[in-house]
Amino acid sequence: MTKSPSRSKAAASDGGEPSYEQALDELERLVAAMEGQQLPLDQLLHSYKRGAELLALCRGRLRAVEQQVKLLDDGELKAWEGS
Repeated sequence: MTKSPSRSKAAASDGGEPSYEQALDELERLVAAMEGQQLPLDQLLHSYKRGAELLALCRGRLRAVEQQVKLLDDGELKAWEGS
C-alpha cells in the first residue's frame, strides 16, 4: 500500500505522527472526499481505515489535554467560561 500525499505531508513536519490540527484537517478532507465522490471500493476502504486512525489520534490527544487541564485545576474539570 502507498501512503497518500496528505498523510506524508502531515507526518513530515516532525517525522512521526501528525499534530492534532494536521490530523483533523486530513480527516475533514477524507470525509469530504468520501461523501462527495464515487470512490472505488478499495479506495473507500483505505480512506475509512485512515479516517479511523486519525479519529483515534485526535480523541487521544483531546483526552490527554483534558487530563492536563484537570491537573491544573486541582483534579476538577471546570466549565469553560469564555469572554
